[in-house]
Amino acid sequence: MKITEEDILNVLKEKFNFSGYRSSQKEIIERTLQGGHSLVLMPTGMGKSMCYQVPALLMDGLTVVISPLISLMKDQVDQLRALGIDASFVNSSLSKAERLRRYRHIQEGKYKLLYVSPERFRKSDFAEIISKRKISLLAIDEAHCVSQWGNDFRPDYSRVGEFRPLLGNPVTMALTATATARVQEDIIKKSGIPEEKMKIYNEGVCRPNLSLAVIPVLDENEKFEGILSLLNKTKGNTIIYFNLISSIEKFAEFLDNKRKSYSVYHGKLNPETRKRIQKRFIESDRVLMLATNAFGMGIDKADIRMIIHAEIPDSIEAYYQEIGRAGRDGKPSDCILFYCQDDLAVQISFLEWRNPDAIFIKSTYKLLSSLGGNLNSYTYEDLQEKLVFKNRGDHRLQTVLNIFDLYGITEGSLDTLNLKVVGDLPDEIISDSFINMKQESDRLRLVDMLNYVKAEGCRRQMIHEYFSFKDAVCGNCDNCNI
Repeated sequence: MKITEEDILNVLKEKFNFSGYRSSQKEIIERTLQGGHSLVLMPTGMGKSMCYQVPALLMDGLTVVISPLISLMKDQVDQLRALGIDASFVNSSLSKAERLRRYRHIQEGKYKLLYVSPERFRKSDFAEIISKRKISLLAIDEAHCVSQWGNDFRPDYSRVGEFRPLLGNPVTMALTATATARVQEDIIKKSGIPEEKMKIYNEGVCRPNLSLAVIPVLDENEKFEGILSLLNKTKGNTIIYFNLISSIEKFAEFLDNKRKSYSVYHGKLNPETRKRIQKRFIESDRVLMLATNAFGMGIDKADIRMIIHAEIPDSIEAYYQEIGRAGRDGKPSDCILFYCQDDLAVQISFLEWRNPDAIFIKSTYKLLSSLGGNLNSYTYEDLQEKLVFKNRGDHRLQTVLNIFDLYGITEGSLDTLNLKVVGDLPDEIISDSFINMKQESDRLRLVDMLNYVKAEGCRRQMIHEYFSFKDAVCGNCDNCNI
């Protein structure tokens, strides 16, 4: 049966309560229903999800959505279920009994949308079950994770071209808010789809309702007073991003002395605390959140009026992802970055921690392997001391643990006391060429961020050009409004 435009509009209205399309949604949806592959580059909050969710409900098979974060999957599935849509997810947060129940439902033909991480395809039982379902559409959310040149590289994302055949080579849609020309090329290449068959929809990056500004300061005191001045003027929800937990603690003490209320979110909080804080933020009005970059992915709050960066981010990609959480309701919102030259030293340290050399990687692997079943009797700090002795400021270990997890060298985590070594050390991650190339790529991203901070021209134009989108009408950044 041919799907008409009326059918599409009915789904938009009846299921999602939308009366029409936004930006290129109509063309993307129609192309997908006609069997065409797409790479969708669309600003955060502009309706990327609709591009695959609407076709998913009109196609007769299952839509598999590749998603990077457990919390993001749960939020999206909860939203779909609230709309009466048969959706589910499978990830490591499920008990064995619940996972097997959902596997059984997949076999029985249930679900219109199934959210999974790319790592799930390593599991032979899942691969066997999913290969028996008719997959109409494969949606790759946060597709920049495919590329090692992106800011959130996930090795298993780059295997999408390997497991597409397992799914019957379905219509494929890759979606992201941030992708340079190099990353776009990588996404298409890793998908296994010929370039001429993948149509790119580039909607640009900066939403015009976001006002962009950089405020240079000489020291921490001037910065704190400047942020306080902004907070005293705003009446809406605000997120202030910091690079270090210690920086949050200093600013929190400053706010305590000023009798300002706030919430704090960072990766060292336990999962239940993080969940409670995130829920309170979403449900409350006029909340001030002090956070590291651990906060934000999956935060679907339309009325964030201000995003402040108290310290320089490590890349334009990261900066854009974070300011993209402001003003999703289309109303004016401010995105302000405070730049103190002293803060750059922290990013340079991060650069070193994110790129440990082969000797350190091998030493970490040898240590974890030698501890065997006793590994989980050691804390992170214990292992760190064994590797870097008394230098607690050296966080290369965290980077290596992340690498081991991403490449399937380890399973579990120290936090859940089930970390174990399950694989060999790949030659790729200890080769000098790979390490040097990665380090240089990270360094250049930081240089681009620094150039943005010091730019005298239009900031929106600079971000657009960084993401290879040439058309930018501004009038809403500090340099254009001088």
